[in-house]
Amino acid sequence: MRIVLLGPPGAGKGTQAKELVSKYGIVQLSTGDMLRAAVAAATPIGLKAKDIMARGGLVPDEVVVGIVSDRIDQPDARNGFILDGFPRTVPQAEALDRMLAKKKLRLDAVIELKVDPDILVRRIETRVEQMKLRGEPLRADDNPEVLKQRLAAYGIQTAPLVTYYKGSGALRTVDGMASISEVAGAIGRALADAAFRPVDKAKAGTKSAAKSGKAASARKPASGKPAGRKSTVSARKKAPAKPKSVKGARRKPAAKVTPRRPAKSSKKSRKPAPGRRLTK
Repeated sequence: MRIVLLGPPGAGKGTQAKELVSKYGIVQLSTGDMLRAAVAAATPIGLKAKDIMARGGLVPDEVVVGIVSDRIDQPDARNGFILDGFPRTVPQAEALDRMLAKKKLRLDAVIELKVDPDILVRRIETRVEQMKLRGEPLRADDNPEVLKQRLAAYGIQTAPLVTYYKGSGALRTVDGMASISEVAGAIGRALADAAFRPVDKAKAGTKSAAKSGKAASARKPASGKPAGRKSTVSARKKAPAKPKSVKGARRKPAAKVTPRRPAKSSKKSRKPAPGRRLTK
């Protein structure tokens, strides 16, 4: 099973990914963890991403796509994986689709964890306070102000992914504000529903066209041999009958319409009789 988890920072994607790993026996591929490991190891990619991550920005696509592609090829990812934090933009999603197509793979479902950004800021503030009380080191992005910047970046660059995956039919939306167990249950139901989603229409159309082509070739007579008399007769029967014409019937010409003459005046003009003069 190949899954993408969508949601803003602090939505609980990491927690739900661990639940899915134990339930389905697949691996979690967190680009954030991979990039942080690269930063800690001071690799070229890590140094390139260090400043961007500290500001809450997005790492360049070519860096992330290369990391994910190599990770998918590893043996433990053959049975399936969960992508947490990738893709973050529509171009990354398109690059992921192309990459999987080359590997003859496809995503089974995209789960969106829908949450309230204002509540997320309050959550991170609480988490930072708790980590300070326990004496745990804080990450560069464990900061309410940085979180606000990351939420703004998510709204601009990542939210369009919802529309992108909705168009493909892979998107399933879950209320991320519920408890961890309730969210996990909702994700399980969404994945069960995704398992029965319709086959790609383009592929289905190709298969149906191939079947209809086979059926047509089965009905077609062998080349070089005319069709039998029976098929000719049936074809004649199916042909629509021409309307019978009546012998000797002639079409009457249309009646000629003559314009009406204006009515004559009822008053007669008085003409003088020859040799007489009219007096008043």
